[in-house]
Amino acid sequence: MTATAAELSATTPPTTPAVLAITGLGVLSGAGIGTEALVGALTAGRSATADVSGMFEDPLPRPDAHALVDFKVRDFLGRKGTSFFDRSTSLGMVACQAALADTGLEVGDGNRARIGITLGTTAGSAKSTSDYSRDTFVQDRPYLVNPLLFPNAVMNCAAGQAAIRYGLQGVNATIAGGPLAMLNVLRYSRNLISCGYADALLAGCVEEFSPQSAWAVHYAQSTDGGELPPGEGAAVFVVESAEAVRAAGRRPDAEVLAVETGVYDPPGTDGTFVAGLTACLARALERAGVEPSQVSAVATATSGMPRYDDAEDAAVAAVLGAGPERLRVKDVTGEAFSASGAFQLGALIARHRAEPARDGDISVITTLGGDGAAGAAVVRGWSRADRHHG
Repeated sequence: MTATAAELSATTPPTTPAVLAITGLGVLSGAGIGTEALVGALTAGRSATADVSGMFEDPLPRPDAHALVDFKVRDFLGRKGTSFFDRSTSLGMVACQAALADTGLEVGDGNRARIGITLGTTAGSAKSTSDYSRDTFVQDRPYLVNPLLFPNAVMNCAAGQAAIRYGLQGVNATIAGGPLAMLNVLRYSRNLISCGYADALLAGCVEEFSPQSAWAVHYAQSTDGGELPPGEGAAVFVVESAEAVRAAGRRPDAEVLAVETGVYDPPGTDGTFVAGLTACLARALERAGVEPSQVSAVATATSGMPRYDDAEDAAVAAVLGAGPERLRVKDVTGEAFSASGAFQLGALIARHRAEPARDGDISVITTLGGDGAAGAAVVRGWSRADRHHG
């Protein structure tokens, strides 16, 4: 999709967006489990990769990754009902559990029909889909193709299983958005709550580490001159109406003031992408009612691939200048596709929790995809000085 300069500048007159409140968070990343692991890795500026050479029988492009090698779902959810969960479902389920335990929202028979789930992904579990499809060719059909593995091969497995386990009867959706999945999830969740279809949602993204994802990262990075290792994990947020949360006398962890996305020519083809992301970021700030000088930090999608990073840097500099601190979250989580955007948001909230001096600060998330998709979100956060979080 090609956009002219006139089209990029002709934005819809800004309106006051509905504000989402984030009141809980569960995160599992290559940096570790919990917000403290993520913020600790960011503070140190690094996160050690793990030896993944023994995780799978299939060959891997490299022996290391930002992966949770010792992760076992039964350690968190027990053995009952989890035997056939694949890695993607397991990560998503545990992140949902952690988010529910982290929020002040109480789920019961009186409100569970108004609480749902929106999870973002790239294409679900590539390993489960690949393995099941392979069995249909190499095994005798239908008898030796294991039907218990089929639910893992559909993209909405994690969201469906989480709703069943945690008794959430509201809207249940899975959004295949790739790098922009988290921003798409936030926009969709905001629309659901604003239109009265839900009072609260578990909103997040999940991606697993597997041979399939490792090779996808390898080919993308090698093609564009990068060396970023693959990553995995999940980050799930409890989102509610900010107005309703404050009316109930509760203080959110963060507020999502605006989310904007667009699709332009891919990075590196010409200057259109930079102009597009620039317009997208400026529009997000305008809709949020925020001046560029008020932004204290930017969580970028920096991936080590020059044509993407240079385009993102140019757009951020054009709108925000050199003032805001840059958080390069993938340096400590690796390339985790859709989950990377969730880690960006989780990193901002984790920093607020760890540093009360940042209360009320405004941050920005920027992200981009190889197809020319771009997006930005504006977030304001607070600490939880009176509570301990892991």
